[in-house]
Amino acid sequence: MAGVTAAMVKELREKTGAGMMDCKTALNENNGDMDASVDWLRKKGLAKAAKKAGRTAAEGLVAIAIEDDASGACGVVVEVNSETDFVARNEIFQKMVSDVAQTAISVAGDLEQLRTETFPGAGKSVDEHIAEMVGKIGENMALRRADGVKVDEGVVASYVHGQVSDGAGKIGVLVGLKSTGDKEKLRALGKQIAMHVAAARPLAARVEDLDADVVAREKNVLAEQARASGKPENIIEKMVEGRLRKFYEEAVLLEQLFVIDGETKIAKVLENAKGDVGAPVELIKFIRLELGEGVEKNEDED
Repeated sequence: MAGVTAAMVKELREKTGAGMMDCKTALNENNGDMDASVDWLRKKGLAKAAKKAGRTAAEGLVAIAIEDDASGACGVVVEVNSETDFVARNEIFQKMVSDVAQTAISVAGDLEQLRTETFPGAGKSVDEHIAEMVGKIGENMALRRADGVKVDEGVVASYVHGQVSDGAGKIGVLVGLKSTGDKEKLRALGKQIAMHVAAARPLAARVEDLDADVVAREKNVLAEQARASGKPENIIEKMVEGRLRKFYEEAVLLEQLFVIDGETKIAKVLENAKGDVGAPVELIKFIRLELGEGVEKNEDED
C-alpha cells in the first residue's frame, strides 16, 4: 500500500520486535498508523509490548537544578535540544543549559513562563538567548521541555543518568518526598528511588494517575489476546483483570518492585523508611525526562 515506507517498517520492528513482513502487514492494515499497528501486532501475539518512545533524532542535554530553603524545596528539569551530540559536549552549550535550568527555578519549571524569563546576564528572554546562541555555535537548538516539583516539607531528590556535565546528561529524574524526618536520609532514599525511576520508566506514580486512554488501550489489547484463547466472556473478563494488575505492576511507580532489591514494592519501601527517617514518608511527585523522548526521525534518516 502506498504511503508505508521502509523507515516506518524499521521503526515498527524496533518498537515491537516483530518480523519485517508482519510489521509491513500491520502498517498496511492500519493505514500507516504506528500506534494502531503496534496494537494490531500485540493482538495477533506478534509483539511483546509497545515501547513508549521509539528512535529519536534529538540530541542535546537534560539538566536539573534544585533549590532548598526554609520555605521548602523546588526541583526543575529542562531539556534543550541540539542537532548533534558533538554540541552537547561543548562547554558553552553545557553552561547555557545549566543556566536555563537555574532560571527555571524561578517559575517552578513552567515551560511557557520559562521561555519569556530573562536569561542570566543576557538582558533578553531565554528563547531569544537560545536563538542568538544558534548563530554563535552554528547549530540549531531549542528549549523543548521543562517541569518541576515543589515540596513544602521534605526534599526533592535527583538523579542524572549518562551525566556529561554537572547536573546534566541523557536522563534527568526528580522525586519529591514529603516528610518531617531527617533530610539527609530522605535525600539518600529519594536518590535511590530516582535511580529506580530512571531504570524502570514508570508511566505514573499511582494507579489513579494513569492516563485513562492508556488504560483503555491496554484493556482492549488484553481482551483481544484473551479472546484468541476461545474462552467465554466471563472468563475473559477475569483474565483481563489479572493481566491488568500485571500491567500496573510494570507501569505504576508505587506498584513496581524496587530495582535495588528486586523484591519490595516502592510503596512498601516508603512505608519501611519511616523507622530510618524518623517520620512517615509520602511520594508527592516524580518527573522523568529522557533526551529526545518522543521525537521522531525524518524518513531519510538512518
